[in-house]
Amino acid sequence: MNPSDGAEFRRALGHYPTGVCVVTAGAGIAMVVGTFTSVSLDPPLVGFLPDRASTSWPRIRETGRFCTNVLAAGQEELCRDFVRKAPDRFAVHGLPGPAPYGPRLSGTVLRVGCDIEAVQPAGDHELVLGRVRVLEVDPAAGEPMVFLRGRYAAAAVPA
Repeated sequence: MNPSDGAEFRRALGHYPTGVCVVTAGAGIAMVVGTFTSVSLDPPLVGFLPDRASTSWPRIRETGRFCTNVLAAGQEELCRDFVRKAPDRFAVHGLPGPAPYGPRLSGTVLRVGCDIEAVQPAGDHELVLGRVRVLEVDPAAGEPMVFLRGRYAAAAVPA
């Protein structure tokens, strides 16, 4: 395979599962990402990689903070609503209450509120490092959603 061929590169790396998250900020700003990761324990940092062509990323960056909502298995409809920028997506899927880092979404496995610590160029993407300020885990949400070989699935976790 030729790693310089974008389609081949994507197809090959599609054999590695990624989580599915919605990064939110401000009032009504959101983007779906599959590149969220833990970066550091001390200080607590996470990262994600938005595409430089994204229209949502510059708006998130302007706020200086974000909330990453890690989707649960079975939240494909929520994901699709945010991918297609459905006008009522926050009303349908948002949680009530204060959201200092960005809107919190219902039924998600994990919500991580962050201040933007640093942004580095990374090819046709940028690497965003966020300093974690708030963690909300919802054990009742079940297993996280993953994206593998072009499809959504549940992460298989042994009992």
